[in-house]
Amino acid sequence: MTVTTVANTEPDASTVSALPFVLSADEAGTPVHSIFPDSRALVRRQLRTHGAVLLRGFDVGGVDGFDGVVRAVSGAPLTYAERSSPRSTIKGQVYTSTDYPQAEEIFLHNENSYQATWPRTLFFYCVQPSETLGATPLADTRAVYRAIDPAVREEFAARGWMVVRNFIDGVGVPWQQAFNTFDRTEVGAYCARNGMIAEWVGSTLRTRARRDAVHQHPLTGETVWFNHLTFFHVTTLGAEMCEGLREMFDEQDLPTNTYYGDGAPIPDEVVEHLRECYRRHRTRFDWQTDDVLVVDNLLAAHGREPFTGPRRIAVAMAEPSTEPARD
Repeated sequence: MTVTTVANTEPDASTVSALPFVLSADEAGTPVHSIFPDSRALVRRQLRTHGAVLLRGFDVGGVDGFDGVVRAVSGAPLTYAERSSPRSTIKGQVYTSTDYPQAEEIFLHNENSYQATWPRTLFFYCVQPSETLGATPLADTRAVYRAIDPAVREEFAARGWMVVRNFIDGVGVPWQQAFNTFDRTEVGAYCARNGMIAEWVGSTLRTRARRDAVHQHPLTGETVWFNHLTFFHVTTLGAEMCEGLREMFDEQDLPTNTYYGDGAPIPDEVVEHLRECYRRHRTRFDWQTDDVLVVDNLLAAHGREPFTGPRRIAVAMAEPSTEPARD
């Protein structure tokens, strides 16, 4: 394999991390399974250093081959639970990327960081790139943490953050899909097991979960900014959408919003500061067919650009955070 770098096309490229680390096939079309298990240690070592590794120029062998890459690098893929966005199952535990309007941006975040457990490693597979844009931007969470005003960091380190979700009929993911059940009792039991408070307001399920905003990586020991608090805050939806939701719903009834861990509101200007820290360290690359991107979920946040054309990216998750750390 050949080690290369992907040029960062952001205008402030000098300020961002070198994401991702790229391993290219020596000969285009080399079967990806031929590099494993020999290259597993290399992939995982670079993953812990850079936060993301891109396998490029290989013949992946479709969704089955992609599943094989997941298993070769990280073991069996995980089932997507406690969903916050719509996805479709492609096969087994391989899913579509978020089924979200293609004209909209998906802001940078760490997968399932609002849950009690989360996948340590993420996998993305480009079945078909978009015609324009459509990148999966990345941001180094170590750099994001360092960019945040120390007073803001300390406030969240001390108080944590809270996500409040209202599962309103016809708005977003229904609770039955989010929790994979139609049984209210099962929802309550799941929430109790996972440090959440569940409340029924008529037919609407409201959940509250307090989580840490700052974490230490289990293998490197580095401090990372790992959470969904910016992503889920109502202001991240954009001015027009934010204004519309605030006109439609009282604060406690918003479909999704975030707070300090004690439930106090986060000032809008604080969330804007956090968004700017992510943007400052955002890096991107254009997808090519058969690209496989491996992401350390604690070291790199990811998002999605708006796009045109029939973009198709498959996603899988592995290594639950409840398991012992592996290298």
